[in-house]
Amino acid sequence: MRAVVFDKYGVPEVQRIEDVERPVPKDDEVLVKIHATTVTRTDCGVRAGKPWLVRVFFGLRRPKQRILGTEFAGEVVATGSAVREFAVGDHVFGSTKAFQSGAHAEFVCIQESGPVAHKPAGITFEEAAAVTDGAVLALMCLEAARVRNGQNIVVYGASGAIGTAGVQLAKHFGADVTAVCSTRNVELVRSLGADRVIDYTEEDFTKDGQTYDVIFDAVGKHSFSQSKRSLKRGGVYVATDGFENLFLALWTSVIGDRKVLFPIPPHYTKKTVLLIKELIEAGKYRAVIDRRYPLEDVVEATRYVETEQKTGNVVLTLEGMRPGAT
Repeated sequence: MRAVVFDKYGVPEVQRIEDVERPVPKDDEVLVKIHATTVTRTDCGVRAGKPWLVRVFFGLRRPKQRILGTEFAGEVVATGSAVREFAVGDHVFGSTKAFQSGAHAEFVCIQESGPVAHKPAGITFEEAAAVTDGAVLALMCLEAARVRNGQNIVVYGASGAIGTAGVQLAKHFGADVTAVCSTRNVELVRSLGADRVIDYTEEDFTKDGQTYDVIFDAVGKHSFSQSKRSLKRGGVYVATDGFENLFLALWTSVIGDRKVLFPIPPHYTKKTVLLIKELIEAGKYRAVIDRRYPLEDVVEATRYVETEQKTGNVVLTLEGMRPGAT
């Protein structure tokens, strides 16, 4: 099969298309022919080997997993002998497990009990590929903060993959949502259900006197010190990036009346994927796609993700790959 591989950490150009051996499903696995996948912040961090701590999980000197990619949507083309939930021809979506990858390829093997489910009705493969990673990470943060009906929450960076998921999931939990994003994304974020949208180029939400139960930094560009005065007593700041927040989480668990949460590792489970499927089919959740690229243009797609200006998700498609593309 054809796949995007990389053999050393570095710039986007370390990635290339190569012919590799097609995986064979184990007894409890399905083999999925991938129609669409994505390039995420996680993919970029692993490829670059930054922050350095990612190398503890993915290889100290060189990557142990040559193929990146976590999200996917496609068709089951083979099943292991013990598989009962899926059959050849089923359309599925989901992600690889935490600290595993392999979706930037024509085929991937996924454990039946893992984070995979039948594709939601009424959406495309591209849309199905663009929901799990952001939703899994947002859900993990919101559950850690115990977001619930009647609370008020800020989603900072509300137009990214995690942010667009965070807005929709916080509304699902019944929270009053203040979303912070750039000017060009105000209407998009409002359409996702935010009760209030603040354009950070025009207004600083920490200076308007409002206080919140939860401040969810979905892009790693705000800090606890900036947010603290906008938290109610007993409020929490939830981080998605910045390992200094791990130490702050430990410190504030003992000292102070406002807490930092940095929930790791991510929990990629079938339960979460099934919840996403349910919400999509109920019209309560939708994918946000910024750009689409063919798989062979993965370097260009990666460069765009690393501008940190994307809205929602960047999708890679595998239909009609050019023979011999590099």
